[in-house]
Amino acid sequence: MRESKVTADHLKRDAYLYVRQSSPRQVTEHNESTQRQYALRNRAIAAGWPVERIRVIDCDLGKSASIAPAARDGFQQLVHRFLETDHMRGIRFCRHGL
Repeated sequence: MRESKVTADHLKRDAYLYVRQSSPRQVTEHNESTQRQYALRNRAIAAGWPVERIRVIDCDLGKSASIAPAARDGFQQLVHRFLETDHMRGIRFCRHGL
């Protein structure tokens, strides 16, 4: 079993899960991807986060990364939280259209 890099200090903070797919069609036709993204919440729970400290941001489902980041409310929430905490840990950071 791999040792966790999550510390007690991490667990004092909220965990944020940003869920997004690029188009409404992807959301309806590729729902297994959406389900996998939501399942990351279980990884946070397994790492020790209390359920009430896990925040899911999913209001950008169906919004393409070609849309300016300022026009994606969920992405803006995520950036705002990062700027407030100066700390972010993620499983996958890519294709956010920055």
